Amino acid sequence: MSLHGDAARVLREWTAPDAGQDELRRAYAEHLAAHPDGMWKACAAGHITASAIVVDPARGQALLTLHAKLGKWLQTGGHCEPADASLAGAALREATEESGIEGLRLLPDPVALDRHRTPCATHLDVQYVAVAPAGATELISDESLDLRWFPFDEVAGVADPSVVRLLTRTRASL
Repeated sequence: MSLHGDAARVLREWTAPDAGQDELRRAYAEHLAAHPDGMWKACAAGHITASAIVVDPARGQALLTLHAKLGKWLQTGGHCEPADASLAGAALREATEESGIEGLRLLPDPVALDRHRTPCATHLDVQYVAVAPAGATELISDESLDLRWFPFDEVAGVADPSVVRLLTRTRASL
């Protein structure tokens, strides 16, 4: 199955947690149906991206990256690549690359969708949760200005509202 086909399947099978998320799910599916290139950065109409918030539930912390281009504390994630076999695989690859943590465990289903404008285009982000193994040590990547663990209750004070919503849904899924 192609990455495009996998994304369409994920969106078709995902049970959205509320009406707003279901409306986004349908919009993403319509986007993919209308744009064979809708997975790729080159799609000017917008493209599907994959992200994952890295968490350590035992310590009650989330790992956020200070995005180099946007200057905001965000979850890990980004553009899909031709070598990605699945949307979940893209999210896990991005989380591993940007956190430097090996052995992340991705929860099987997305927890949220978030549509937002970026300098390159509209991102139709499919958001997952990556659970860090015990004793995980992060390593900053070239894509970040900083990488830091935040207690769950401090995330709202530093992060974008979309990250706060993602963390709320993450905690409900754990």
